[in-house]
Amino acid sequence: IAQFGTAMVPLDEALSRAVVDISSRPHAEIHLGLKREMIGQISTETCAHVLQSFAQAARITLHVDVVRGENDHHRAECTFKALAVALRMAVARDLA
Repeated sequence: IAQFGTAMVPLDEALSRAVVDISSRPHAEIHLGLKREMIGQISTETCAHVLQSFAQAARITLHVDVVRGENDHHRAECTFKALAVALRMAVARDLA
C-alpha cells in the first residue's frame, strides 16, 4: 500500500485537511475548532472522540485540522470527507 495519504476538502466556506500514516503507531492530533455544543443531535465532542478512537483502533497516525469555516456542520462534514479521501490514498496499491 501507499502508506501515506493527505487531502484537503472544501464544503462551502469550510476547508479541512487530513493526513494519514498507516504506521501501526496509533496517534491522533485533532483540531476541529468547533464552537457550538451540538450539531443537530450530536455533541461536537463526539466528532473529535470518533476520530481519536478510529486512529487508536486502526493503529494509524492521523492529523486533522479545520483550516477555515464558520458553520460547525460544514467544518465537521468536510473533516470526515477529508479523512475518507486521505485513507483512500493511503491504502491504494503502491506501484513503486
